[in-house]
Amino acid sequence: MEKKELQYIHLIAIGGSIMHNLALALHDKGLKITGSDDEIFEPAKSRLAAAGLLPEKEGWFPEKLDTSPDAVILGMHARVDNPELARAQELNIPIYSFPEFIYEQSKDKQRIVIGGSHGKTTITSIIMHVLRHQGRLFDYAVGAQLEGFDRMVKLTDKAPIIIIEGDEYLSDPIKRIPKFHLYNHHIGVISGISWDHMNVFPDPKIYLDQFRIFAEMTPKAGTLIYNQDDEQVQLVSVPRNPSDIAYIGYTVHEHSIRNGKTILHTKKDGDIEIQLFGEHNLRNISAAKEVCKKIGIKGHDFYEALKSFKGAAKRLEKIAESEDSIIFRDFAHAPSKVKATTEAVKKQYPKRELVACIELHTFSSLNKNFIPQYANALDAADEPIVYFNPKTIEHKRMEMLTEEELKAAFQNPRLKVFTDSQALQKHLAAYNWQSTNLLLMSSGNYNNINIEALTQAVL
Repeated sequence: MEKKELQYIHLIAIGGSIMHNLALALHDKGLKITGSDDEIFEPAKSRLAAAGLLPEKEGWFPEKLDTSPDAVILGMHARVDNPELARAQELNIPIYSFPEFIYEQSKDKQRIVIGGSHGKTTITSIIMHVLRHQGRLFDYAVGAQLEGFDRMVKLTDKAPIIIIEGDEYLSDPIKRIPKFHLYNHHIGVISGISWDHMNVFPDPKIYLDQFRIFAEMTPKAGTLIYNQDDEQVQLVSVPRNPSDIAYIGYTVHEHSIRNGKTILHTKKDGDIEIQLFGEHNLRNISAAKEVCKKIGIKGHDFYEALKSFKGAAKRLEKIAESEDSIIFRDFAHAPSKVKATTEAVKKQYPKRELVACIELHTFSSLNKNFIPQYANALDAADEPIVYFNPKTIEHKRMEMLTEEELKAAFQNPRLKVFTDSQALQKHLAAYNWQSTNLLLMSSGNYNNINIEALTQAVL
């Protein structure tokens, strides 16, 4: 199906973070857009309403499909037995998952796909920041709201390239194929592999295989850029046909830390102070630089743009600061991310104490069989804290966790465990914050903890 033919598209599960951004991007292109969802939260609700795309009522309405859209895009939030999906199938309307649709819309572009268990949002956002700084035309699909970009998706007819954050999670409820297998990359990146999404990939080997498939999808004359320090990545990135494909390994960018600032050392441009920090981010910078080099951006121009890059939202995001305390917020929830983020803050500010708090929120992180993966993840913290909401465990119909089990899993007898967000807030508010930093890590929101009140108490 030629993308020019599409005039009218219906999105099933329009309220999702990436789905509502896709709806807005297509609306920007002048297409007629409708959609449905059984729950729509902020900021999707306000953004869809402002564009006139918010469904009148929450819920599923199969009769919406009787208006004969040219295509249906099916979000992962929808179930296999979704009544709108059933009607679309009955009427033989073409149905796409998000990644299939992005591929359809970018068949005539160079596709750059950033994959990996961790680091992909930061790598993607660095590349996008550099390209924009250089005035280059590009489309994109990224999993987080980035500063300076009002959408998470952009699709145009003019841009010669598209930058895609390639998630390994499933594409839709029907085909259940990892998203990054459906983009058919020309340039692929694997930033790191650390078992995640246990509900979909119950075994670490099955999870690893998804990255092997992605690596093997690199086409003739294509490029695979990989983290050469990660043993799991090395297992899947071993050059099979080096004469056909460019295999480029990367490592931590040469640097030093001075007075809490990270300085990059470069051959041609001398020392460059940047706003990012942490060994994991210094690898992310190296990955982004290799991608930029492949698409014709010179080293000098890359570093010039990097100076003004503040980082992706909720990725070691500085939310408040005083003379002797900083509060960081990070999306980290998988074990490798929690460990890397905690160590990064401690290493950057070695003379300060560190209170590091992780919310266990995802299916994997609350699973008794998976939790031992968190061994030593919070060891760099002076005050390691774990919070989880018992209602989340009940809602996911999982077995309740005990404090003893968590201390054993994290292999950290100093671990403090909280199951009440108010009690956690009280504990943090009463803490002595003299020369101490706070790191909040979660893909959730600590059961709506009051961040403003907490910030005032800390600073």
